[in-house]
Amino acid sequence: MYDRVKGFRDFYPEEMQARRWVMDTIEGVATRYGFREIGTPALEPTEMYVDKSGEEIVEELYHFEDKGGRDVALTPELTPSVARMFVEKQQALSKPVKWVSTRPFWRYEQVQQGRFREFYQTNVDIFGSSDPAADAEILAVAVDMLTDLGLADEDFEIRVSHRDILSGLLESFDADVDTREAIRTVDKRAKIDREEYLDDLYSAGLSYDQAETFDDLLQSGEEELDALADRSEAVADAVSNLRAVLDATADFGVRDAITLSLTTARGLDYYTGVVFECFDSTGEVSRAVFGGGRYDDLIEGFGGQPTPAVGFAPGHATLQLLCQRAGVWPEEELSTDYYVLQVGDTRATAARIARDLREKGHVVETDVADRSFGAQMGYADGINAETVVIVGEQDLANDEVTLKEMDEGEQISVPVAEFPGDRDRPTFEDYA
Repeated sequence: MYDRVKGFRDFYPEEMQARRWVMDTIEGVATRYGFREIGTPALEPTEMYVDKSGEEIVEELYHFEDKGGRDVALTPELTPSVARMFVEKQQALSKPVKWVSTRPFWRYEQVQQGRFREFYQTNVDIFGSSDPAADAEILAVAVDMLTDLGLADEDFEIRVSHRDILSGLLESFDADVDTREAIRTVDKRAKIDREEYLDDLYSAGLSYDQAETFDDLLQSGEEELDALADRSEAVADAVSNLRAVLDATADFGVRDAITLSLTTARGLDYYTGVVFECFDSTGEVSRAVFGGGRYDDLIEGFGGQPTPAVGFAPGHATLQLLCQRAGVWPEEELSTDYYVLQVGDTRATAARIARDLREKGHVVETDVADRSFGAQMGYADGINAETVVIVGEQDLANDEVTLKEMDEGEQISVPVAEFPGDRDRPTFEDYA
């Protein structure tokens, strides 16, 4: 008996049926907006992640030397792969490019709520547009994904910020500030106590008084953005861009789902403009459900021409936690439209009926184990068959089959030549 590797999961059919519905739903939203599906490899050169994130990333990777002597890693995220793909065909691609992908990733990290070593997420990205409408469309896709899953506006909160407002505010102080470290500190603000937070801002170059002032500025609401803009031209430009994005979300019909939160920073260094995170509005899911934002410098960093980009990536584990908390996660149970039950030497007719029903798009099972009538009925119940079509020798002698509704237990005989006939989904009620 072997145990699973820690941080990896099995999904049995009941679980996968729920997961498949969720994946189809969120991918369906992206498809409606014109995002095109791509596929990416499970292995990439380890160097690609080191160049992007530094040598320390190696400790989080599943990496090894392959038989050709190459240092490769199981992909821990999609963005570098997508950037590489974009650069390879940058000149031939029609802009803007809108890509979507759902797949597993791997990171060797501490296993905790909503975080595993093998995890699944859907990436949604736009390349080639710096227009605020691109940011707004990404936010609209995120909101529509959540609402299509059955979540109401009060179930979640999407907090929007702007990295250039944060960096501009930091640069407005008379101090030698390590902007990258200060923004990383803002990103973990909710996870550490106040004293540690201020200490880290101090270590980044602010005095304690400046750190307090900076944090007060981060509490600004929309009505106070103009006051922030007065601090510098850089902040003013960022405020103008943020307002344009927020205005565009109104045109997309999702403005009410968006909240300004300048303490939302996103810790990854490649973010350059608008950033956002989605949270469970009740706080029961204690970490961000997903996040995203603008990363205009990444393509150039991978050797391509300067290209604006914006995107986000809902992780399926945290999305499941939110849906379960809100009571909209699908029932984890099998569903079967028809079970075609055979009694005696009736396989040819039963197989014809099963084929006809499948051609209409239904989920149909029939006996492949030469079981008794009772065993087949027990199996049909176990797979939650809605209707059982009983094809018995006596039935066929009368040119009939029997339809049995499993929920109510009602059954009726119908002419075999008329089943399934022209009906899309024939059931007991059609013949009663």
